Amino acid sequence: MNIDPYEFPDELYYTLEHVWARVEGDLVTIGLSQFGQDLAGRIAFVELPRPGRTVAKGEPFMSMESGKWVGRVKAPVSGTIMEANEELEWDSEAVNRDPYGQGWLARIKASNLAELAELLRADSPEFAAHIAAERSKYKK
Repeated sequence: MNIDPYEFPDELYYTLEHVWARVEGDLVTIGLSQFGQDLAGRIAFVELPRPGRTVAKGEPFMSMESGKWVGRVKAPVSGTIMEANEELEWDSEAVNRDPYGQGWLARIKASNLAELAELLRADSPEFAAHIAAERSKYKK
């Protein structure tokens, strides 16, 4: 689904902090949405999470930096970090170029997939209202 110039794939889940989640079995791949990376600007550095680490939904577990932003990324689900996108250590701008593909951040083995029900979907009126409010707030 597109909301003006921004793409939000229908099969993904989204947090209010512009993190997306793609579910494959109990493995959840996460990244920063196209809108989120546009807000952040050119990503200059990604501090990757350590595989094997346990994370809790809503808690920060990694960080990213751009020229105008340093932000902590919150886990969209609870579970164990299975993999981090190590390519981002050498090419952090992949988050900007391909946020839903090569720019993924980490993969979490979810301990409770029911937590996904608390996230938003691209076609929900709540999500559209949230993006409209964010665009207005940040003049995007």
